[in-house]
Amino acid sequence: MTATVTEQVTEVEQAAIDWLEHFEQAASARDAEALQSLFLEDSWWRDLLAFTWDLITYRGDEAIVEQLVPRLADAAPSGFRLEDGKEVTLDPDAGFIGAFFTFDTAIAQCRGFLRLMRDGEGDDAPWKAWTLLTAMEQLTGHVESRGAARPQGVEHGTRRDRESWLDRRRKEHDFTTEAPDVVVVGAGQAGLTVAARLRMFGVPTLVVERNQRIGDNWRQRYHTLVLHDPVWYDHMPYLPFPDHWPVFSPKDKLAGWFESYAAALELNVWTGTDFLGGDFSDKTGRWSVQVRRADGSQQTLHPRHVVLATGMSGVPFVPDIAGEEDFTGEIAHSAWHSGAQPWSGKKAVVVGTGNSGHDIAHEFHEYGADTTVVQRSSTYVMTSKNGIDVLFEGLYEEGGPPTEDADLIFASIPYPLLAEFHKEATKEIARRDADLLERLEAAGFSWTSGEDGSGLFMLYLRRGGGYYIDVGASELIADGKIKVKQGFEITRFTPEGLEFEDGSTLPADIVVLATGYQNMRESARHLFGDEVADQVTPVWGLDADGELRTMWRRSGHPGLWFMGGNLHQARHYSKMLAVQIKAVEEGLVERSWEPATNV
Repeated sequence: MTATVTEQVTEVEQAAIDWLEHFEQAASARDAEALQSLFLEDSWWRDLLAFTWDLITYRGDEAIVEQLVPRLADAAPSGFRLEDGKEVTLDPDAGFIGAFFTFDTAIAQCRGFLRLMRDGEGDDAPWKAWTLLTAMEQLTGHVESRGAARPQGVEHGTRRDRESWLDRRRKEHDFTTEAPDVVVVGAGQAGLTVAARLRMFGVPTLVVERNQRIGDNWRQRYHTLVLHDPVWYDHMPYLPFPDHWPVFSPKDKLAGWFESYAAALELNVWTGTDFLGGDFSDKTGRWSVQVRRADGSQQTLHPRHVVLATGMSGVPFVPDIAGEEDFTGEIAHSAWHSGAQPWSGKKAVVVGTGNSGHDIAHEFHEYGADTTVVQRSSTYVMTSKNGIDVLFEGLYEEGGPPTEDADLIFASIPYPLLAEFHKEATKEIARRDADLLERLEAAGFSWTSGEDGSGLFMLYLRRGGGYYIDVGASELIADGKIKVKQGFEITRFTPEGLEFEDGSTLPADIVVLATGYQNMRESARHLFGDEVADQVTPVWGLDADGELRTMWRRSGHPGLWFMGGNLHQARHYSKMLAVQIKAVEEGLVERSWEPATNV
């Protein structure tokens, strides 16, 4: 093993070099005892495809070695070394060394991030692994077509049959000379990022989007929608936002960026195209799927892979409330609510107090509506400034690490461990937000720090909601400018509004149901029927090992994948999904894998 470090090797660098060297020696010898001696008893290993062909987490030295050793023969890991140009750091408060490293397996180049802690008191205690992340980066011989591997763009010389770039691009976009191996359903951030990754890997990919323009999935949402995550967290692969981009992206600006992104990366997107579903053949290993183009014509495609990128907000959850037919006002779900402008001077009721519910109520108030939110369950609230300052400090911020490094550091914290970290962070955010939270409770709003006190991000991973990043609506609620109805379920619509189980009523001219969305598996059911959907494991939420279920992983049905998440997750995990598809196409893994069992 070689280590690329400065000529003057520091003590913490030497500790990381020594650990990697001992790990490689033990792995080469498949020496379980030697491997176990390198890990703390309560340690963590998270692997993103490098050894397991899965996204998976193991806890404890015995479990890590039990899972690692049987995979060493096939993986044949070697060449462990500190990554060039990356500083090995010591966190004096937490007492751990952090180090980026690279290594190779039999089929891939990989990156990793290692945290070492002393196993005992004193300077003589050995450094052992507390957390280990191993992540596949590139398949050997199948690197992304970027940098030194970028396309030439032209064939110099004389050719009578020469085609221009535009000629070739039109053929490629329309698939007139070849068929797509992958069909991606949906051109939001999930669909565009995985299509971009697949293009870089040379996998013919078609994205079908039912809207008339790329970006309409954002463009058509409520009028004042602005992302709550900061720009440093939201970059897209290959083409980050420019340095003049606002910290928080307005929906219409983001929609325009998506359109530009698809053009710049030469993604094949058919807009105005409905995906009508299809069938999978176990005999051929291909789908037969039907699409209806913008001109009304239908076409049958035969990809080996279908990626559902319809998003966690694919199929709206609309609660069944009695008396809807009696209500004289308007009922809308947040998915198709277009804006508050027509409701000035009217009575607006928003059912649900997540991000969308708060944002919509905020907009109703700004347009002069008499606004009430119906809170069905306790909601986590943090202010945007304090939440971002605490959660993203040192990672996703102006002047922070390169995005790919920040993503690797963030991914190196297994989700169960992240929950522990975020308990303290949630307390600190609540301390800073104490005045607002007290006023919210006084206004009748029920606040929670999450099921185990771990706050926003774990609510997102476990439930996909249940939180609000305050950008103004909480102040309006605390001041009584937006009213709250909390603690009682809706029993029915009346002609004038809503009735609750306590017998009270709430008049309304419009009721917006900000009640969330169904599990993405229901998108598969809608498109492919029960036979396919029933083979799919539940999508989203954490499995027994603390990984997200099904998303970016084996779905339980061959050739069917799910791609979703926020912009950060789309950026990072689109590569994980694209690498798996490329590996299947190159015969490096079986086409029909069994699903993960730890759901």
